Amino acid sequence: MFKYLALALLMLSFSQPATAQSSWQRAADRLAASPALKHGSISLCVIDVASGKTVAQVDPDLSLKPASNLKVLTTGSALALLGPDYRFSTKLQYEGTINKSGVLEGNLFLYGSGDPTLGSPLLEAASGPEETLRLFRLAVQRAGIRHVKGSVIGDASAFGSQAYCRTWQWEDMGNYYAAGAWSLNWHENLHELHFKQTAEGKTPPISGTTPFVPGLTFSNEVVSGSPGSGDNAYIFGAPYQMERYVRGSIPAGSGTFTIKGALPDPPLLLAQTLQQELSGVGIPAGGADRSFVAANSEKTTLYTHYSPALSAIVERTNMESINLYCEAMLRTIGWEQSQEGSYAAGHKAIQEYWESRGLSWEGVFLDDGSGLSEGNAVPARFLAAFMRKMALGPADVFQAFEASLPVAGRSGSMKYALKGTAAEGRVLAKTGTLERVRALTGYVDTRDGQRLAFSIIVNRYEGSGGKIRKAMEQFLLTLCQ
Repeated sequence: MFKYLALALLMLSFSQPATAQSSWQRAADRLAASPALKHGSISLCVIDVASGKTVAQVDPDLSLKPASNLKVLTTGSALALLGPDYRFSTKLQYEGTINKSGVLEGNLFLYGSGDPTLGSPLLEAASGPEETLRLFRLAVQRAGIRHVKGSVIGDASAFGSQAYCRTWQWEDMGNYYAAGAWSLNWHENLHELHFKQTAEGKTPPISGTTPFVPGLTFSNEVVSGSPGSGDNAYIFGAPYQMERYVRGSIPAGSGTFTIKGALPDPPLLLAQTLQQELSGVGIPAGGADRSFVAANSEKTTLYTHYSPALSAIVERTNMESINLYCEAMLRTIGWEQSQEGSYAAGHKAIQEYWESRGLSWEGVFLDDGSGLSEGNAVPARFLAAFMRKMALGPADVFQAFEASLPVAGRSGSMKYALKGTAAEGRVLAKTGTLERVRALTGYVDTRDGQRLAFSIIVNRYEGSGGKIRKAMEQFLLTLCQ
């Protein structure tokens, strides 16, 4: 009798996971059969982290646009290749000599190595713009410099002048979410554009920008929409272009309404701003400029400014989906690995690292690091397999990565998703959104303590984005039940 009981228990232990997996596959098939996807595409893959076995799938090898789900690859790779404690540096340097009267016979340089948080007004762990400028100014004063005969130069030579991904859309490039990534960034490469609200149907006048950008002008074609209609205004302009167009609408009203735009030339603006800071304490400089070619002259470093730890930057990147941070990480990986701060060098280093860990790159096509480009395409199997590799360690890398992911019902872009359900606190996922693209990639902890790595990418769906995302979340809930 004992023999039969033992056999029955053994069969039960095998049938329970098989039953769960069958249920998960049926749920995946239901999602794929959604009317919203009649003319669309879905790639879905769920992998058991412990065993590496695929437990649910729908066209897992179909390459689709991942939108911001690409950020998990960039942030995870940055943590793995640079380390959670990595800090970006920006050096204040000078060339030439300082005479007895405190006159610098030469130029001041701000040499950047990609820090996307330099002078950030938004990342709590970073020094804000005022404090950062104060530290640069104090370094000049402590060196005994009382007059700069040359110029203050923003040295962005590490990454060169190509700050934008070549396949980003024109309609995005003037807006804050499509700010390019230089090796010398400033104020998150964004400005605020302020409007004085007015009556519906009228053009609200522009009242200025924060920070002030010398030479920046706007052709204002914005109209006032109904009260409470929200921000539907967009800024159009290319990098280094100081004349920009603003179109769309903002709500009617009687106060001030603010939208965000991309700075046209952050290295130049930082040089101009430091020149003004020095002038304010009686230290004149001959001018302000920026350079994309490294100067051959010997330089002396007065001060090195460090960013917060990469782990803190990655956390904000994934929680708030910051495109700039990802582009800077990608290019910094290229710079650190091969002294080439390009998109191509960053992608090459990432691919070589993950292929050395056994991750297949088949069907992967990458243009940028943030997922903003329409040229990116990856299969769900690739992202799910990547998430599994991350979970397998190293431990310090995964700890920082896991902490950066939004948690269902609790934080980031998943704060209101699946709240009050069995999935709350048990789904960690990065969301992704582009026009007719919705994606979710992350981890699920099942009720039996099994950790699953998953990726769901949907392209060209019909109906509302909210509705298809709810259907995707319902699938994740099934994994938790």
